[in-house]
Formats: sequence, structure tokens, C-alpha cells
Amino acid sequence: MENPTLSLICHTILLLSLGFRYSNGQSYSLQMYHKFSHEVKEWMTSRHGLDTQTWPMEGSNEYYKTLHHHDSARHGRNLAEYSSLTFAEGNETIELQQLGFLFYTVVQVGTPNVTLLVALDTGSDLFWVPCDCQQCAPTSAASYGLEINLQTYSPSASQTSKPVTCNNTLCDLQNQCSKSSDQCPYNVTYLSENTSTAGTLVEDVLYLIPGDGSQNGTVVKAPITFGCGSVQTGTFLEAAAPNGLLGLGIEPISVPTILHKSGIVSNSFSMCFPANTSSGRFAFGDKGSSDQKETPFIINKLHPTYNIGVQEFYVGNALVKTQFQALFDTGTSFTYLADSVYKSLTSNYHLQTQDTPLTIDRSSVPFEYCYNASNRQSINQGRKITFNFNGGNNFSAIQPLVFLSDVTGKLVGYCLAVLQSSSISIIGQNFMAGYQIVFDRDELKLGWKEADCECPLKSCSRKRMFVGE
Repeated sequence: MENPTLSLICHTILLLSLGFRYSNGQSYSLQMYHKFSHEVKEWMTSRHGLDTQTWPMEGSNEYYKTLHHHDSARHGRNLAEYSSLTFAEGNETIELQQLGFLFYTVVQVGTPNVTLLVALDTGSDLFWVPCDCQQCAPTSAASYGLEINLQTYSPSASQTSKPVTCNNTLCDLQNQCSKSSDQCPYNVTYLSENTSTAGTLVEDVLYLIPGDGSQNGTVVKAPITFGCGSVQTGTFLEAAAPNGLLGLGIEPISVPTILHKSGIVSNSFSMCFPANTSSGRFAFGDKGSSDQKETPFIINKLHPTYNIGVQEFYVGNALVKTQFQALFDTGTSFTYLADSVYKSLTSNYHLQTQDTPLTIDRSSVPFEYCYNASNRQSINQGRKITFNFNGGNNFSAIQPLVFLSDVTGKLVGYCLAVLQSSSISIIGQNFMAGYQIVFDRDELKLGWKEADCECPLKSCSRKRMFVGE
């Protein structure tokens, strides 16, 4: 019997911060929307006249192919004074189909301020924006099917811009300077093949608002160091981040580190991933709550990232004794496990299912283990996947499955949304759904707590996204 055409029904989620553990002062947070969400489609249509009918339907084959392609490109060769803050232009972020990263937000820098739509990335450190361009992605609306032109930053046009000199501690390429008073150059290469950004470092102000973004607060002009990116290569020329990228990594050059060292916020930030909706927020300075579970980061001093250690894991009642490290990466759509771990997890899952395997075209659906099902109630929910992290706390995937339907919308099956990696293991966005995730860089630990990440209407009211809107 010929298989019906399948579409994948999965609620890909966005970020929301709840339950702040306050330090001295205020919080700075932002709201985020997934690029294929209903909210973004409505907003882009009503505000900018963009035809979203060509966007892939949430959960469709094309939807999953697009996210899987994003993951493959992303991992290329491997796969204080205030307690929290939000960006001054509003607490909302969006992800656009035409662009390449998972999440974007609007920031304002410089005097007078320039409004930029920047990608968010926990896998890198530098905040850079296109400026004084020699080789940059186009910023015209027509280039991305948008009804808005993207702005660019110029140090010479900002009254508060200062060059970062080669004797600055944040200058990594001092060996390329003729003298200490020269402006510091930078050059960052990313995992995506042949993708890089290069230019010079500048200091200017980033506009932030204390609180959760739901109320108008005092505008904080936070001095930060970032890259004036004059030359981009690879996917940055193919619209991955045409207006810049905000790195959220651990290194001293990252914005969270700079805000902390300036005494503005605690050295921490949080993200909350709703399980069934597509909106949420990110917060600088949030250390979570006292009842959250925690595990220490495993820091590689040569290349510090948000790695954690797994001692063992359960699939249903089956215990698998194996130790491995995994990267917590909010910018990766799905969860990827290295060969041996992947085989142990999926084989135990397969042995415990009573549903018959569903034959499916792997070129349209990336998952290996898919099964027939006529309704969700018939699916055995007892095969819960739980990781025991270093420190003894457990982390369970609330919804590790994606559901498949035919063209009429009738459920025909489901897949285990775990993919095989040749080397590294990555806990992706789908396993974080339903949790508030805290990246505590001060105490070097990851925190998590199940959370209803629905954003209260009052604090989630959309603010204008661009100057002049």
C-alpha cells in the first residue's frame, strides 16, 4: 500500500523567561517568536504586507527539512546593578524564514541609535554588526522578500562610538597591530563551512530597559564592545545574519560577560521554551529560582562552551550506563547524539514500542525511528527519556516525539526526534521544550525547571519592531 503524503506536526518553540531570581536591581529581558509561528506570519502580513503563503506550514515536510538543513549548516564540520534587562526597542524577537539562524531580536546601538535585527547565538561569543562594508550581505527589503530595509551601523555617524585599541585586553589579534594605539582588528571563523566575519572592534552604547519588557522603564545605555564587520564570507553573505549576530558565549568579549563586568547585571541569562506555543523571552541577569535543578558546566579552557556531563540515561524502564558530554545549544532545532549513544537510546526505545514501523522517505523526514499510530492516546507514553546529569539531577525530555499526518490532517504516525551525529552530542531545542533553562556563568552551572512559559498578555503585548513603524 502506498504511503500517504506526510506532514509533520510539531510545535517548535520560542524563548520565555519566568520566575527570576533577582540580585541587586532590575532585570532585562526580551520576547521571542519562531520564524514559522502563526504570530509572526500574522505580523509580517498585517504590518509589512509580506505574502507568507509560501512559508512552510508548521510541521510540514518542508518545515522539518528547513530546520534540519539549518542544524547541518550550523554545525558544519562537527555538528549586579540590575538583575535582568531587555532591549530598549521592545522585548520581542522573531525568526524569519528568509534568514538562517533560529532566533532574532531587535537591538539599538549608537547615538543617534540605529535599529538592527540581529541573530542570537549561544554557540559563539562576539556581537558584530555590518558596518563600513567592503563585503556584506545586502540590506534591501527585496533581497529577503521583506517590506522593511535593514539598517547598518557606522562608527563615524555615532557620537558615542570609540575605537578599541590594540592594547585593550579584549583585543585578541594584538600580533597584527603595528603599534598599541592602532584600532584592534578581529576575525572570527564559524563552524559553517567558509563562514567568517572580519573588521575592527568598537565601543558604543546598547540600549536596555530594566524589567521584563512589559513596562516602560529607565533606559540604560550600556557601554559594550562589538565588531564593526566590514567583510563577511560564507553563509553570512547568504542571509544567515545580514544585520549582525549577538553571541551569548562564555568568553570575555560576549555581551553577557561585558554587562556583568560593568556591574549592570549578574553573570547569567535564562531562556524558557514553551511546549505548545511559539512565543517567549530571554533575560540578561536571571539566575533562575531556588528550586530549580542544576548541573555543572564542563568548561574546556581552550574553547569554553555550554557542555554538561551525562552519567547514565533511562529509556522507559531500561537503564543505560554510559558517560558522555553534550552541548546545550538553543540554536540547534533537534537533539543529536554521537553514534554509540544514539544506537543505545534508539534501540532501547524501539524494543519497547508495540507500534509497527512506518516506512517513510528519509529525504523528506530526517528521523530514523517512525511508527504507525491512529491517535495520540494510543501512543505509549511510558518510554520516557531521562538523562542523569553530573551532580545527580535528572532531565527528562517532556516531548521527544514529532507527529505525522496525511494531507487531510489525519494522524498516521510519529517519530522519535533524535538524530545521529558522527562525533558530538547536542541537546537541542526540542528537548528543552517545557523548561526554563538558566545559563549561570558566574557559578558555571546549568539550571532547569519545568515551566508554563505562556507569556502573560500584559507583558507580551507587541511593541514596535522598527524605528518609524
